Amino acid sequence: MADLLALTAQLVDMPSISFEERPFVDWLEAELAGLDHLTVTRIGDNLVARTELGRNRRLLLVGHTDTVPANNNAAARIDGDTLWGLGSTDMKGGLAVFLHLARTVPDPALDLTFVFYAREEVAQEHNGLNELIAEAPHLLHGDCAIVGEPTGAVIEAGCQGAMRFELTLTGARAHTARPWMGRNAIHRLAPVLEALANHQVRTPVIDGCTYRESVQAVTIHGGVAGNVIPDEVTLAIHYRYAPDRTGDEAYAHMRDMLAPFADTDLGSGSGKNGDRLMVVDHSPACAPSLGHPLLERLISDNDLDVRAKLAWTDVARFDQLGVAATNFGPGDPTLAHAADERLERESLETVHRALYRLITEPSDPDAEGR
Repeated sequence: MADLLALTAQLVDMPSISFEERPFVDWLEAELAGLDHLTVTRIGDNLVARTELGRNRRLLLVGHTDTVPANNNAAARIDGDTLWGLGSTDMKGGLAVFLHLARTVPDPALDLTFVFYAREEVAQEHNGLNELIAEAPHLLHGDCAIVGEPTGAVIEAGCQGAMRFELTLTGARAHTARPWMGRNAIHRLAPVLEALANHQVRTPVIDGCTYRESVQAVTIHGGVAGNVIPDEVTLAIHYRYAPDRTGDEAYAHMRDMLAPFADTDLGSGSGKNGDRLMVVDHSPACAPSLGHPLLERLISDNDLDVRAKLAWTDVARFDQLGVAATNFGPGDPTLAHAADERLERESLETVHRALYRLITEPSDPDAEGR
């Protein structure tokens, strides 16, 4: 096996900040196009490389090519078995594993699809998977997808949904010298904030994975001037919900929680006058999918630990396409985006060994085909 830590360092030294990935993707395209066993398709700054061997199952190995901006950590540095540098954990370690497998396994037991996509680290509307789904969804067809986000070389199953709300409460303007003549909209938030702070954490267990929901106030906007009673305030709320809820159920839960503090019906989710609750962004949850035969093999053959993914990842996009998906990649996820971002050799090689075994050992001949 080649030095995967050195390969990751090579990738770290090629800058690929969001919206500036093109030179890195150009290089990656040339590497993949030089492999005779792969058919490479480029759409924008997204690459899909596929084997066409007629196997009875197809596995997708998925990773994003962009990083966040540098924080005095742009250059790679290897110290013993540790690689320091921007994107080493999130997620050029995962990309290095995928690239090495693409180079060295020309005749896998499964058909493989390598998906390298742009702009994951920014707003969902810019995510490169949107382009692939819109223009060539057939390229993303398969039995199972493994997203190489950093998980510490354990399985992080499914993902929680993420829903952002804006709760607007109204009041009446008045001079601060005569506050009784108005109604302070900002003061109306006091019981709302207390309710959010005291929200009972819900921890459902799904397929043996314990998810942990959270509701957090994240920003407040309101006020007119230093001597004016504010007549409107908007509170931004972020809700992470477990995959045993649908998006509609998650919305209903928040609406019911906030309804006692509103003067008007929040049920419509829209409206320009009076109190109102708006959903401004929603990324749906994804169930664990641990019963899929390929994921069962990956876990059992390598004795991998399994836990719930508490954040949101692009496994949810594949779930919506009908492709079972999980998160499995090298690197400590708590170090992603940090100034001291780093990657350990052991984590990198553990992921490589597990995936190599999965794609080179024949599956059950009686397994159901695609």
